[in-house]
Amino acid sequence: MLQESRERTDAILEAWAARLEREFPGRQGEAMAYALRSPGKRVRPALVIAAYRACGGRSLAIAGIAAAVETVHTYSLVHDDLPCMDDDDLRRGRPTTHRQFDVPTATRVGFLLVPIAARVLVEASRSLGLSDTETGTLAAELFTAGGIVGMVGGQWLDLEAEGRTLELEELRAVHRGKTGALIEASCVLGALAARAPAPQRDAMRVFGQEVGLAFQVADDVLDATGTSEELGKTAGKDAAVAKSTYVQLLGVEGARAAAVRHADAAVNSLERSGVPSGTLAALARYIVTRRH
Repeated sequence: MLQESRERTDAILEAWAARLEREFPGRQGEAMAYALRSPGKRVRPALVIAAYRACGGRSLAIAGIAAAVETVHTYSLVHDDLPCMDDDDLRRGRPTTHRQFDVPTATRVGFLLVPIAARVLVEASRSLGLSDTETGTLAAELFTAGGIVGMVGGQWLDLEAEGRTLELEELRAVHRGKTGALIEASCVLGALAARAPAPQRDAMRVFGQEVGLAFQVADDVLDATGTSEELGKTAGKDAAVAKSTYVQLLGVEGARAAAVRHADAAVNSLERSGVPSGTLAALARYIVTRRH
């Protein structure tokens, strides 16, 4: 599933990168294309596609919805790496956008990728034969997750928490927004695109919430135990800025166990609702056992 989703999503992102270079000739277009061409595992697109198929969807056009999610994720990474945020030089094994270009350019790239994501979403929705109302529902789900009550709000809380030790529930609240919101939306978008009934949509939302937490716990473990070469980004950043993490609170083995518990809870939510869990369960296992 990961390889298929990566190939399909990357093909769409490459087409949009080339399109943006034509629409915006010069440095800004080059920088947007550079960001979209950033390599990655494409976990969120894989969740979109797997959720869609688990709910009965069959069209290959779902890859466009997956690409819209990845575009929002890309915008978040461009801004997350800026000096005013995590101040990172390396992302996915290559220079971050602000290092390849400059800070003002990267800042604009992040903002501009939001409406680009909307364009990607609308085109994909039309290809799926969804109505304007259904497209609006998809957009509301995606951009709420990417906004102040989701990813942006979580990042805000994360920055405010630097230098403080958070309690476990406080830390979960940060990551339900910063990391979990877009992962949750990925699962719900797949269900919505498949026109799944409410019980299946609800099960996908719970699955996404739990697997989003599992992803962040596993990420904290990797940051504490991996190398920059393995991760494709600077290792040990959390400790360097005195950031509260699951490893800090639970230890490495305790955090690994917590990640597995969240992944198990995610899969159980599907099984209780009768949603086929095979591919989604495999993705949940991958999320907690990955090495980069």
